[in-house]
Amino acid sequence: MSDAEESVETEKEEEEDNPSHEEESLQPSLTGDTLSWGESQEVEEKWVEEEEQIEGEEARGQEEKGEEEGVRGEEERGKEEEMRGEEEEMREEEEELGEEEEDLRGKEDEMREEEEEVSGEEQEMRGEEEEMREEEEDLREEEVRGEEEEMREEEEEVRGEEEEIGEEKEDLREEEDLREEEVRGEEEEMREEEMEMRGEEEEMRGEEEEVRGKEEEMREEEEEVRGREEEMREEEEEVGEEEEKRWEEKEKGEEEKGKGIGVEKVESKENGGEEEDKERGEEEHKGEGQEGKEEGKERSGKGEEEGGTVIKETEKQIGSAEDEGAKKPPKRLILDDIVISSESSTSASSLIITSGSSKSSSHSQSPEVSQIFRDRSTKDEITEAAAVESEEVQIHSRGRRSSKGVKKETGQEADVSAQGWRDQEGAEAAREKAESGELAFLLTEEERQKLSQLKSGGPEESMVATSTEDTLFQKEEASKVYPLTMTWSFGWNSFLPVYYLRENQRVILYVCAHTAVIYNVFRNTQYHLQGHPNIISCLCVSEDRRWIATADKGPDCLIIIWDSFTGIPVHTIFDSCPEGNGIRSIAITHDAKLLATISDAEIQKVCIWKWTLAVETPACTLELPKEYGFQNYLTFNPASNRELVSNSKTQAVYYSWLEEKGILAHSAPILTEKTFNKLVGKFSQSIFHLKLAQILSATKEGKLVVWDIHNRSSSSASAFPFIKPRKLVHLQKEGITVLTTVDNYIVTGDVKGSIKFYDHTLSVVNWYSNFKLGAIRTLSFSKSPVSPPTEKSNFPTDCTLKGDLFVVRNFIIGTFDATVYHMTTDGTKLEKLFVEPRDAVYAISCHPYQPLIAVGSVCGMIKVWDYEKKVYLFSRTFEKGLGVQSLSYNPEGALLGAGFTEGTVYILDAMSLENESPEPFRYSRASVSHVSFSHDSNYMATADVSFTVAVYMVVVKNGQRVWEYLARLRSHHNSIRSLLFGVHLDSNEPRLLSLGKDRFLIEYNLIKSYKDHLIVLDIHRTDQGSYPTCMIWYPPLTKELFLLICNSCYKVKLFNSTTKMCRKTLLGPAYGSPIEHTQVLPVRSTLELQKRYLVFINKDKVGLQILPVDGNPHKTCAIICHPSGVAGMALSYDGRYAFTAGGQDCSVVQWEINLSALEAAVSLGGEDLTPFYGLVAGGREGKFYRELEDYFYYSQIRSQGIDTMETRQVSEHICLSELPFVMRAIGFYPSEEKIEDMFNEIKFSEYVDTGKLIDKINLPDFFKVYLNHRPPFGNTMAGIQESFNVLGFTNSQGKKAIRREDFLNLLLTKGEHMTEEEMYDCFATLFGLNPEGWKSEPAATSTRESEICLEEELPDEITAEIFATEILGLAISDSSGQLDQ
Repeated sequence: MSDAEESVETEKEEEEDNPSHEEESLQPSLTGDTLSWGESQEVEEKWVEEEEQIEGEEARGQEEKGEEEGVRGEEERGKEEEMRGEEEEMREEEEELGEEEEDLRGKEDEMREEEEEVSGEEQEMRGEEEEMREEEEDLREEEVRGEEEEMREEEEEVRGEEEEIGEEKEDLREEEDLREEEVRGEEEEMREEEMEMRGEEEEMRGEEEEVRGKEEEMREEEEEVRGREEEMREEEEEVGEEEEKRWEEKEKGEEEKGKGIGVEKVESKENGGEEEDKERGEEEHKGEGQEGKEEGKERSGKGEEEGGTVIKETEKQIGSAEDEGAKKPPKRLILDDIVISSESSTSASSLIITSGSSKSSSHSQSPEVSQIFRDRSTKDEITEAAAVESEEVQIHSRGRRSSKGVKKETGQEADVSAQGWRDQEGAEAAREKAESGELAFLLTEEERQKLSQLKSGGPEESMVATSTEDTLFQKEEASKVYPLTMTWSFGWNSFLPVYYLRENQRVILYVCAHTAVIYNVFRNTQYHLQGHPNIISCLCVSEDRRWIATADKGPDCLIIIWDSFTGIPVHTIFDSCPEGNGIRSIAITHDAKLLATISDAEIQKVCIWKWTLAVETPACTLELPKEYGFQNYLTFNPASNRELVSNSKTQAVYYSWLEEKGILAHSAPILTEKTFNKLVGKFSQSIFHLKLAQILSATKEGKLVVWDIHNRSSSSASAFPFIKPRKLVHLQKEGITVLTTVDNYIVTGDVKGSIKFYDHTLSVVNWYSNFKLGAIRTLSFSKSPVSPPTEKSNFPTDCTLKGDLFVVRNFIIGTFDATVYHMTTDGTKLEKLFVEPRDAVYAISCHPYQPLIAVGSVCGMIKVWDYEKKVYLFSRTFEKGLGVQSLSYNPEGALLGAGFTEGTVYILDAMSLENESPEPFRYSRASVSHVSFSHDSNYMATADVSFTVAVYMVVVKNGQRVWEYLARLRSHHNSIRSLLFGVHLDSNEPRLLSLGKDRFLIEYNLIKSYKDHLIVLDIHRTDQGSYPTCMIWYPPLTKELFLLICNSCYKVKLFNSTTKMCRKTLLGPAYGSPIEHTQVLPVRSTLELQKRYLVFINKDKVGLQILPVDGNPHKTCAIICHPSGVAGMALSYDGRYAFTAGGQDCSVVQWEINLSALEAAVSLGGEDLTPFYGLVAGGREGKFYRELEDYFYYSQIRSQGIDTMETRQVSEHICLSELPFVMRAIGFYPSEEKIEDMFNEIKFSEYVDTGKLIDKINLPDFFKVYLNHRPPFGNTMAGIQESFNVLGFTNSQGKKAIRREDFLNLLLTKGEHMTEEEMYDCFATLFGLNPEGWKSEPAATSTRESEICLEEELPDEITAEIFATEILGLAISDSSGQLDQ
């Protein structure tokens, strides 16, 4: 028996209750009944034999036997009748099923008939419109004439100063009226009048120069005309489209009109034709407008010389009517059925252009110059208004294009009815759309080009408008204006889908951390869509693969819509979820006009966005109850933009958007095991049925829940559409992870890697199950349909009885194990595109002299890439349970050290990843966080998370170099932050140092260490309040050799490598979090040794720092690289690239370094002290710096004695002994250790060069010392509260407090403890009992001897607020928690 037959029988057994399988379920019962009938026949024969043997017996016995036979016969006949009844019932059920199918077909026929009726009604309505135009034409001729007479009178007033021109135009009007009457009677007279008109047009050419001279004066007068034209425009709207028929009948008469009418009517008709294309959008009307335009061009060509005067005059009036608005035309881009405009929604809503106004002005009875001016000025007003509005991109749906035109441009049907953009809405609908900001002022391509040329003197095309599918990867490499530029992204987020964008070059879209990547497989190139500040949580693409929508999850979350042809973000929605944590799911409609999102919050919110209007608020919102579960999947109905479905693991929700009521109705029936008396399972994805009003929800149990959609009705109790569960279909045993549709198929992907195709009746058509794929995460089909099979095609056959060819589009497969495949259905060819780590990536290391990078993942995989060619070279996957935590190449590049999460250490061959030592080292029981080699590759050291340092060394055995374990030591009592090898200054022997979060810098004696004994050489404490984060060797830019150590207070400290004395403290990069790791950028040549740079990472950024570090904020820059956290960093051997590992986002990003851009930023920041003035409030001229100067010079007076009568010695320096007092005077209270560090920094600043100690400091140097040593963000209440949280206890009020006795004891015994006398003097000053300045003020005389009772002054319990406000006397800023003096 085949696998297919086994699966069918299994389904029959498991689905006996399913109506679709009732016929099969009845077969076993039929068989059983047949067997029982045969047995009854045998019994009957036995009874006959017995009757023959007992013929002589009593009659009574024979009668009893006869009765028994009769009873049995009746039973047998009853059974036969029951069987026949069951067969009849089955036939009736079959007939009912057939009737249901016929009903379905009847409904489909009815739907088709309704569609035909709708189209017939549309044609009838068009015919009625034509009849109405004919009927009203005669009635309105007289009204139009009266209106034209009024227009002439108004124009006479406007041109009062042009007396000669006005007189000539009056003659033209009189002659025009006479000609109109003569045309109706005698055609011969009209030809003569045409000759006279041409002669008069020749006279007008000579007067054209005079018109130009008066152009400036006309502008003021035409302002008044505009006001009158607004009134006349309302009258023209009433004329509307009815004028069109009359002027089509009078086309012949137009050729013989007077000297002004001929050319002006041509201009008017041209505009009318173009407006007609824009307003109506039907193919036949477009053709009529085009014919009118061509005829107008022919007539204008014939009368070009004669009518030039009027045309030029008209264009001048158009130009003079333009307001002092924007000088550039609005950027209007027409892309298939999408229109992109620079107009904001406010400008669009304030401009109302109807078809009636445009056609009235273009087909008026006597199109005067003013009428042409009005037509053109209307467009100019709109373009000017749009140009001065917001520069944000606004995309409007061009719904008035015919479905035929849309199909020609996009290859797809436009869902006109779903959007409510019916052609028969006419001018009123257009006006309403314009007022609501939903309809932009749409111009034809030719009109836009004319307006663009009129404004700017030449065509101006946007890249979005002119781009094609191949534009993105044909872009020239842009000039590098940023210090760090992303060039490649290794890895992808396998929890999000992969989309198939274009098949010709096999372009796919996927997400890597906070970046969407468009990857061209054939060219092996990437384009990065950068802009999100957080990890991208969801994405979707439009049906035509043109528009990409991405959303993130985190603070300040964004929704960005991208153009996939150019990579340009066309619209960004800010603050899309201010009260939540971001966006959980996103979907886009079939025509790309609407977006829907579900927030990632405790109370989820569903929003629908009209993103083409460039709005910042949703068109509709709905909050979901918690009982619905966490909705994590969302999709639109392809057939209707007003229907959506989403699901959580336990509940599906159907939405119906009633836009006219502003309501997003929803239905979410509860589904339990009792609903179908079977286990349903957890939902994975939901879709709308291809042909029926149903929703299908897949479950992890391999089942499909079918929901019926019930539309609202007057008789129904519910006023809104709702869904009800119809049946439960058991499709397969394996859990379904993907449910989608393509063409006429319903497609599923499951946890076993199988992909199955079903028709609309849920009958299986074909499947792919023999490729042994991982669990399917995503399926994405090609945009273009498959071409019809040919003789060379090799499509498989489906599993139907007919055995037809199974023709389906090529598709992309993404699995949960981070593998992406491409399936070519013609020939069933599966191609693996790439395999990436499926778990966190913490370990990366670059080869010391080749363009290679090794990437290690927690899943146990090490991959090696050529980062210049972007080619994967080789990899190794270790046994289960071994996760790579750290990697490091040795200086020669021959070995690769690897530390694993469970404590194992491997030494591998760098080119083959095979073991260099026979067995790995298993001396640690915790994750190995650091691996480092000595400069001569004779030692390797590791550090683990249990604060232990282990050392391995090379020994020679049997003439071969072999790695052996030396010793290990638990030298720290907090996490080890850095493990560093160095070289002794007086020898070539290696040095080993470790730095821990316990603030200890420990150096080990490798020479004296022996088996199992690691000797410590010295221990130094690096910090007091903060803790160190990383350590490197400072490059030899000075004669002194330094260790550079960064700490948690954003400081960079330089320690003498021998004495471990802190020689300098500097303000480091402050980009939201302290530096976590840093490296010195390698140089490409010896010429670059004098100019060095640091590359650093903090919590989520990578940055550059110019050396030497001096606190200048302009010498550093940073960019977000991994919003969820940076786990590691590596630098290329030539210093061109930096690499960052993203940890949990499973990615590694390659950054190209451009040092010239950073140097340019430094030069723009100024020289000397200019960059530093910006670090204090008010800058150089501010109050703070003025006070600092006053205190600096006052300290000179103070040091010389306040009461002295001798001549003052004023200088530019103060003694070092005065430095702490000036620091405290300006609000910085350094500890004694910080004061000592400042003294050492100043004293030894010139010692290496001159051998002299410095005992004084000038104002600029003092200012720099202050800025580099002070807390980067000032004293905050949070800092004080943190100390109380550590030292205090929780009192009865729930606050952290310190008892008075403990508080005083801490001051006397802990940290930089005070003497009892110092403590009393401090409290006396704070409580106002002693003069300010304590004993350090020379003029102050201590009154101590006035006793202070601390028991009375201090409360029993001291909280952080009491200490800051009542004891120290500081004020707390409400906004930032900043402490003010």
